[in-house]
Amino acid sequence: MRHEEQQIIRLLKEGDDKAYQYLYDRYYTLLCAVAYEFLGDTFLSENIVDELIFHLWEKRKTLEITASLRSYLIRAVRNRCINALQLERERREITFSSMNTDEYETTFSSESGDYPLAVLLENELEDKIRQAIENLPPDSRRVFRMSRLENKPYGQIAEEAGISVSTVKYHVKNALMRLKDELQEYLR
Repeated sequence: MRHEEQQIIRLLKEGDDKAYQYLYDRYYTLLCAVAYEFLGDTFLSENIVDELIFHLWEKRKTLEITASLRSYLIRAVRNRCINALQLERERREITFSSMNTDEYETTFSSESGDYPLAVLLENELEDKIRQAIENLPPDSRRVFRMSRLENKPYGQIAEEAGISVSTVKYHVKNALMRLKDELQEYLR
């Protein structure tokens, strides 16, 4: 491991915002690309990388990286992607195996005539999502909108909001957890 990387890791362990900014600036795009190769989903890929970087912040005092920082991060993203794919596969298997034949025919039949109901349910979900976003704390709501609805990178959000990248990540993570809790009935 290079001396520069050892210094970055030391600063990460100390909670230095500039070290996290460096980590974000240097590796975020690469890590999202690695995750996308596994998942084929930009949103999920970004969430995996965001969660990893947030996890590094949470575990900074016990952080032990013996390989190169780049290798460590890529391996961590790869492992998180594999876990996400396994969970999704298990969820689909459970959902499909618990569905009886009548439900299957109703759900997938194009002749069922349920399209108006599907549109109604979709509109209801959109309203619930909008309401859940409005229920977020003001700072988390603002940062979440900038990140997910305006597609701004964390660095730009931090600059515009006058906060650190770590704080941006905290607000996005907080918003995602709250939305997941509030919209849980729709995520099954």
